[in-house]
Amino acid sequence: MKIADAYHLSYCSNIHPGENWEVTFSNLEKFLPIIQKQVADDKPFGVGLRLSNTASEELGLGETLSNFKNWLAENNLYVFTMNGFPYGNFHNERVKDMVHAPDWSTRDRVIYTKRLFHQLAVLLPDGVTGGISTSPISYKHWHETDAKVDEVLKRGAEHLVEIAQHLFELEQSTGKFMHLDIEPEPDGLFENSDEVVNFFADYLVPIAKEVLPNKIGTDADRVEDLIKKYITVCYDICHFSLAYENPIDTFKKFAAAGITVGKIQVSAALKILNNSEETAAIWESLSQFNEPVYLHQVTEKVGNEVVTYNDLPIVLKEKKEFTELRAHFHVPIFLEKFDKLDSTQDQILAVIDYLKSNKVSEHLEIETYTWDVLPEALKTDLSDCIVREINWLKQKL
Repeated sequence: MKIADAYHLSYCSNIHPGENWEVTFSNLEKFLPIIQKQVADDKPFGVGLRLSNTASEELGLGETLSNFKNWLAENNLYVFTMNGFPYGNFHNERVKDMVHAPDWSTRDRVIYTKRLFHQLAVLLPDGVTGGISTSPISYKHWHETDAKVDEVLKRGAEHLVEIAQHLFELEQSTGKFMHLDIEPEPDGLFENSDEVVNFFADYLVPIAKEVLPNKIGTDADRVEDLIKKYITVCYDICHFSLAYENPIDTFKKFAAAGITVGKIQVSAALKILNNSEETAAIWESLSQFNEPVYLHQVTEKVGNEVVTYNDLPIVLKEKKEFTELRAHFHVPIFLEKFDKLDSTQDQILAVIDYLKSNKVSEHLEIETYTWDVLPEALKTDLSDCIVREINWLKQKL
């Protein structure tokens, strides 16, 4: 929904199972009209749509896409952003590092993303900018050498340039402006803002300057602006808090580099603060978040470096000494504390405060996708939880 005459706000439907279009639509049909009525009144409610590859393929069959567009209009709903990060199933089975597969070195990732943009171009209302978030090229631990990382980054950049060309051509033919939003996260090939800025400078812009002038008939001196128009960043607040980055510093760094934030995903991580008198209770609280579906990287700032532990079980097993740890577990954004643990809600509040005088991005998407794997004490009716998160963020804005 449009709020403060500046932002399109929604929640990401990766909260719901969606291994195919039938399951995806049944969940959208069940939840969206109820949520729309509770948070948007008579105003159109924006949808953060997540489609698996299979669901996207099936949405493209026959009249399914046009029927879905009609259903959205009938229910006062519209799609302005998509989550194109998870390619396969995202619920009820082990996901872990396979959330990155296929990565941006593959044609499968390119084909999937192009299809999503064609579908978004059909669904996107006139005059509204659209965006799709995606993975940070690949998963770091799949590539054992610097040479292999370099190869994957080059191939990924070539494919992103192809996407930029595709978005340029779609804008020419449809009048719809859309962008691809790269989403850094722990153990991705981009974990922080410096790695994003370096990728643009060392790979994406140089390759675009080689390829795009002949492909789209533009002057070489326009290429950098064009690539940065169509390839942007998804600022996931949880992920950047795990990098121990100050939001305002990061936004200013991206602006100085001419890199746009296409979408802000509003999310909170777990924060674990040391208290020597309650050490056992703290570890017990944290163990409640140890579940087998998603990766829950844990980070620690040591001096000026951020150390990343691949997954929560490693930290729980070692029970090492620490001052502060942060865990990649998307907890409800209205949650400041849980049991003996804190959250990085303070990072969300810092972003909100900055947005009040700086329009960093038009797109705000709440992304608490972990409702079905939360500790039992935090599980309540899903629609009520979604409404509570949306209303909390609206009130803060």
